[in-house]
Amino acid sequence: MLKQVIILFSYSVITFASQSQTTRRQVQEQTLETSPTRPQNVYTSPQSTDDTANIGTVLYSQAPTPTQPYPYYHSTTRFSTSTETNADLHDCPSLDGDMDKLTVNQLLSTLTHECRYDKVTRPPMDEPLNVTLQLDIMHIEAIEQLKFKMHMLVAYRYTDYRLRYSDLSPDRGAMLGEELLRNKIWVPHVILMNERENSIMGLEGNDQFVSISPHGEVIYSYRMTATIYCWMDLKKFPFDAQDCHITFRSWTYNASKLLLRWDVVDPVKVANQLHLTEFSLIRYNTLAKLVPASLSRGAFVGNYSVLTFEFKLQREIGFYIMDYFIPSTLLVATSWVTFWLQADNAAPRITLGTSTMLAFITLAQGQSKHLPKVSYIKASEIWFLGCTIFIFLSMTEFAFVNIIWRRRKKVELKKVNSKYILKSTLTPRLARKEFQKSSSMNQLHKSHSCSSLNECGCNNKDNTYNNYLTVHSFPSTMEIPKIQTETENDLMSMDSQLTIPVPSSHSNNKTSEKLQKWTSMTPQEVAIWIDKRSRLVFPCAFIVFNMFYWAFVYGL
Repeated sequence: MLKQVIILFSYSVITFASQSQTTRRQVQEQTLETSPTRPQNVYTSPQSTDDTANIGTVLYSQAPTPTQPYPYYHSTTRFSTSTETNADLHDCPSLDGDMDKLTVNQLLSTLTHECRYDKVTRPPMDEPLNVTLQLDIMHIEAIEQLKFKMHMLVAYRYTDYRLRYSDLSPDRGAMLGEELLRNKIWVPHVILMNERENSIMGLEGNDQFVSISPHGEVIYSYRMTATIYCWMDLKKFPFDAQDCHITFRSWTYNASKLLLRWDVVDPVKVANQLHLTEFSLIRYNTLAKLVPASLSRGAFVGNYSVLTFEFKLQREIGFYIMDYFIPSTLLVATSWVTFWLQADNAAPRITLGTSTMLAFITLAQGQSKHLPKVSYIKASEIWFLGCTIFIFLSMTEFAFVNIIWRRRKKVELKKVNSKYILKSTLTPRLARKEFQKSSSMNQLHKSHSCSSLNECGCNNKDNTYNNYLTVHSFPSTMEIPKIQTETENDLMSMDSQLTIPVPSSHSNNKTSEKLQKWTSMTPQEVAIWIDKRSRLVFPCAFIVFNMFYWAFVYGL
């Protein structure tokens, strides 16, 4: 009895659910029939007796045709399977009909539908896809010594046969579009290998432009701002010329799938009014090559196609001549003004020398603070060191003459010339010793005595016996030894005589002449003499330094 009750209750529930579902379907069918807006898609029922209309068709240029609603099935499993099959058929629009009446967006959406176009992969082909690149350089500027900023128009040209519509829409020309068109198709992913940062330019959006020809040729262009690295050689700065480059490389596909090529006719265009504030463009050229991948495993393996745009820039030196070289030359010349000031004017000479040195150091630091810190010596640093040495030597010269000015003893000189003045000034004690030695020799040459035995010998005209020494108080019968002076060239030695050579009168005259040439200068006179010579020596030395420096700069 209980079992029969349960069975009857279950049957009643099932019957009620079936009637409710039938009622709900009837309401939905009536709603679809009475609805004022009809869907634009045309559906064909799987249970339709028309076997030819089994694929959904989308016609954008014609009014939608009303169709019967989908029938519903009692079987849930059968209904789900039928819905999925119908959705697959409907998602792929037909390419039949008059395509010339479609808009660009409608035609492109039909061609690039996901059922027939995969914008993730390149056009399928057995050989590598050739992508032609063309550049239009509009602006170049140096933002730092190792970085350049460039504004350029980049254009890629390749053929995608999946976008060919010459047979579908023969009267249609090239399809043109911007970012919306670019997002619907596949474009090659090309990167700049030596970039720091880049961005696509645009005021209200990205400045991208796509042109698709009826035969499937695609031209993809965009305006780009890129900051690139340029590893400079600054040994001759600021007289240097730099070789920089931009390197384009395929990011996704290696050379077996995609090859980059420069445009044959005009690969790179440079604006006629291109003007760089600090550099001038000397020459440029293009280069295409294959480079191995940086990784040996993973996706980035094999050889990749690379395009290089090389250009040479010459630095304009007008700014550095006016703001660095001429002011530094004037500062060095200003340090020479101290040579016209008296040596005892310590305050103005010290102030002028110190301020000149500080001003030059400040000038050099302002010029070099934007330069990279490199390990080698630059040409500008050689100039800095040279000018610093000249300013330092002018201050050293003042210290030297100031010390001499404050001396009290006179400076003894053999001759009044640069050699003896500097020698006597640097080594005054040695000069005085040499002078005293010469004076003592002069007194020895002038001394003489006469014999008491021969008093008239002093008046003898024979100069050989003018100077002699007689020893007396001996017996008259004893032979008296004599000391007789002789000339240097006629010396005699006898048993009864002891002869000591003494310079002759001719030699004495030469010695006296030499002694007469010795003179003396006061310390103040020596200081003034050094200042006068410095007024000529320092400018001449600086001119010689400039000759060697500029010959090195332009001859290296």
